[in-house]
Amino acid sequence: MSDPRALATAAGLQLEWHDAAGRRQTVSDEALRAILDRLGHPSASATQIAESLAAIAVRTARAPRFLSVDVGDPIQLATPLSGEAELTLENGTRTSVAIDRGLLKPIEHTGYHRLEIGDDVIDLLVAPRRCYTIADAVPGRKIWAPAVQVPSLRSETAKVFGDFGTLAETARAFGERGADALAISPTHALFPADASRYSPYAPSSRQFLNGLYADASAFAGTSNDPAPDLIDWQSAIPAKLARLRKTFDQDSQQLGKTLDAYRHVGGDDLERHAEFDALHAHFLATSGARGWQQWPAAYHDPASPAVRRFVTEHADDVTYYVFLQWLARRDLDAAQKAAKDAGMAVGLIADLAVGMDPGGSHGWSRRSDLLTGLSIGAPPDPLGPDGQSWGITGFDPHALCETGFAPFIATIRAALAHAGGIRIDHAFGLRRLWIVPEGASAAEGAYLDMPFDDMMRIIAMESQRAKAIVIGEDLGTVPDGFREAMDACHMLGMRVLWFERDADGFVPLAKWSPDAVAMTGTHDLATIAGWWSGRDIDWTWDLGRKSDAIDEPADRAARADDRAALWSAFDTGAKQPSLNDTDPVVDAAIAHVASTPCALAIIPIEDLAGVIEQPNLPGTIDEHPNWRRRLPDMTEALLQRPAVAARIDTLNAARPA
Repeated sequence: MSDPRALATAAGLQLEWHDAAGRRQTVSDEALRAILDRLGHPSASATQIAESLAAIAVRTARAPRFLSVDVGDPIQLATPLSGEAELTLENGTRTSVAIDRGLLKPIEHTGYHRLEIGDDVIDLLVAPRRCYTIADAVPGRKIWAPAVQVPSLRSETAKVFGDFGTLAETARAFGERGADALAISPTHALFPADASRYSPYAPSSRQFLNGLYADASAFAGTSNDPAPDLIDWQSAIPAKLARLRKTFDQDSQQLGKTLDAYRHVGGDDLERHAEFDALHAHFLATSGARGWQQWPAAYHDPASPAVRRFVTEHADDVTYYVFLQWLARRDLDAAQKAAKDAGMAVGLIADLAVGMDPGGSHGWSRRSDLLTGLSIGAPPDPLGPDGQSWGITGFDPHALCETGFAPFIATIRAALAHAGGIRIDHAFGLRRLWIVPEGASAAEGAYLDMPFDDMMRIIAMESQRAKAIVIGEDLGTVPDGFREAMDACHMLGMRVLWFERDADGFVPLAKWSPDAVAMTGTHDLATIAGWWSGRDIDWTWDLGRKSDAIDEPADRAARADDRAALWSAFDTGAKQPSLNDTDPVVDAAIAHVASTPCALAIIPIEDLAGVIEQPNLPGTIDEHPNWRRRLPDMTEALLQRPAVAARIDTLNAARPA
């Protein structure tokens, strides 16, 4: 059997990778063959390898469908031809341009243009050199923001989980107290009929919204639902859907023209998404099918007669799901407006999940956009010794190039449509994705190269157009040159308190990068109070999870050393607090992060409130109440607590408006 490695290289797979300790690892031939097969490059024999290599060579020889360049730079084509070409700027202006041995002079107009060379047509992006920045939004200032999980929010109106109405109240409250931004959990569309699918990082589509976050109270009046400390999604989701359906049934007639106009703007993509939700609800109820792959084959194609017949027969259900999207969009727009009206310079910072559930709306309606039979994940590292396979898929790099990056552009625009900023989850995925064959061990994966330069230019283009800042989640094993590329594009990295260490301990404030976001933590990490008290260690050993320590006493002894080092780094001059005296530590940690040179400081609301438990514990399913915890009080009441108000005063003093 022939060596598949040359084919793997041609297909964009990396044959080797470096683990978190810097050790070089080699991908096995068996893993490469499994991945190549799912990428559409059979490699089981010498003949198959030769045919696959030939197919890639033919594809590579074609003129590219998409080309990107930084504004002001000359444009190098793939072939060294000379002559005239027709350039159509995005604004419709047409002009002839000269090509000299494959080179065009710089184009000074940024935008998505069209270049016609004979019979070949190239989508040409001339991109700004950098993203919109905090310095653009608030020159000469450092700003701060809380981070919130939307469902965790409480308000005066009792709701079983927070929604966009609650978010608007929270944005207004923080804006009035000096915050310039509000980072939120992903708001992507999930699977509304399936109450077990509530993780915000496994969406059905990233181009549409979670309709369950729509605020029905403006239509249906005040809810009398209880507000438990832990969200019971199995009962909460059906209850919310029933209320929203009642609202739709009561008001759909008077909203007819509004919904018609919204559908016209949303076009085919909106219709396919609403049709998917209606079909998903139908087949989940009748057969338990969780994704389109389990539907009868006649329904796998959105254009099939069976689907068109279903849409006609269930037109009211489809319109209901259109209504959910319209209502959610209206309410999220209102939350951003509330943030800006309250004085925030940036407003909401949206969170873009790294991928999608392959059985969801995007996978059904635009499956050619996505990797098939492959799961995105992460290679083995200290946080996940066995590697991670997240059960989600992402964009196929070849499909992106063939479609002029249309789905990626649409995804970025959807995230920025209601926000003044975006956080890109697992931003390393812009450079490379760790992909694993479905059903295989996460360690049997490999890195797949992504069209990094093109994607970064698109992000800069959309950032400048939306006047929105960009944050890239760059935690973990950093690819060579990645942070340098982020800095050049003015994409902010993330610097989290717990990870800002060197051989001498926690790094001094002066060493924190100004071109990054300073953070006390994230939704996946222990809160300040939880870390200090060792609550995360409790979870580790109670659940029998792996730890670097040989036993629990060693783990707790190491934490005691870390506590002493952290308190020393805070340099408060006060005696180190005891294990359970967490409030002074929370105060000092927030003051420390606020004083960094970073342009933006983000403090999770759990840390502002001094909460012990964290929202999510990675690597668990139902052993830990992930995405279920409610905050201890409504936002306004929390912010009036003396300890919380004092922490906000600290932030405002370090980062004055």
